[in-house]
Amino acid sequence: MADNYLEKRYEETLGSNRPKVKKIGHTVDELLLKNRSYRGYNKQYVVSRHELERIVGVCSRIPSGCNQQVLRYFLVTRDSGAERVLACIRMGAALPELHLPFPGTEPEAFIVCCSVAKETKLVDIDLGIALQSMALKAVEMGLNTLMIGAFNREQLKEALGLELEPLMVLAVGKGAERIELVPTDEEAPRAYYRRDGVHYVPKVRASDLIMNK
Repeated sequence: MADNYLEKRYEETLGSNRPKVKKIGHTVDELLLKNRSYRGYNKQYVVSRHELERIVGVCSRIPSGCNQQVLRYFLVTRDSGAERVLACIRMGAALPELHLPFPGTEPEAFIVCCSVAKETKLVDIDLGIALQSMALKAVEMGLNTLMIGAFNREQLKEALGLELEPLMVLAVGKGAERIELVPTDEEAPRAYYRRDGVHYVPKVRASDLIMNK
């Protein structure tokens, strides 16, 4: 039986009376395209704790290796320790000459991802799923993020009084940069770069990602 048999029968039965499907919200492709890594933010927009809680809320509905669910999250806003987090992180490692973020564009809200268990392959897989899910939720809410792995763990633990080991930091805010994707060959350099105020991110073409062509 053909895969589209039911669809064809549906067309034959209802014809022009087939109800129109109304698009609701964003498609996955739209969210993924908007989900860029921002290193500059509009400080006039203050991210609230409630917004951070909504973002973390997706983590109660995502997959988890062996369903361990060992990740925990520490929320930081402008008024609850943002400056302490900023002192522990590094941004824009591929563009050290720019000293990112520029003064006046620093992120002021963070989600510090920790684990109640020792870091393992499964924990790292869960961490990736959680970070991407939270980033997509932020985009849906009109916000932007940056996944930060370059930070001083011991300094951050002491600054926030963390009892658990921090694994990653997710910066959250209203992005204030122009970011564009650039298709690139599989063998070409992939480091992001800036030109005339635009942040360019090379991405390998989808056709080159498939091994068995």
